[in-house]
Amino acid sequence: MAEEGPTPAEPSAEKPAAPKRRRSAPPAAPAATETKTAPPAPAKAPAKPAPAANDEPAAKAPRRATLAAELAVLLATRRYLDDKRPRFVRQAAHRYARIGRDGAWRRPRGLQSKQRRHYGYRSQIVRVGYRSPAAVRGLVPSGFRPVLVRNRADMDGLDARRDAAIIARTVGTRRRLVLEEEARRLGIRVLNPVVKGEER
Repeated sequence: MAEEGPTPAEPSAEKPAAPKRRRSAPPAAPAATETKTAPPAPAKAPAKPAPAANDEPAAKAPRRATLAAELAVLLATRRYLDDKRPRFVRQAAHRYARIGRDGAWRRPRGLQSKQRRHYGYRSQIVRVGYRSPAAVRGLVPSGFRPVLVRNRADMDGLDARRDAAIIARTVGTRRRLVLEEEARRLGIRVLNPVVKGEER
């Protein structure tokens, strides 16, 4: 029996492995260049409506009246006299609450009244020598002449530099607010305002 020699290698059903390729590194990112980007634009505020043609700008009311130099001196003199003026107390005000409670004054008329006869230990009596200078009598401390106002027509003759408005107590709140707004537009100071926003 003949010996079988080595048989030729049968072709393998598997495909030969492809040569391995070396994986190259991923492509490098391009160098970042510093580019300045503009900041986002701020949101625009809604535009205010243009004022109507008939709307007048509000004038700022003066804090003090414009007085001549002589009147300014007399006003300072009045402040000095106010500090020195005694407190006028009615006779027996310390004895009866009904007499001294409201600070009203009545001249003593009793025949034996020590206050009428100016005894030194009694309080002073009201006399003309205690009055303020006539030129500044009736002015408010800021120098304005107070004028009672009840409606819009009362404001027409007021001088904003010398006069100040006092709204009458009979005026209701709704009409009072209208008068205050009108005075603010005209630049007239209101001495008894309801709305005390910016030091009227």
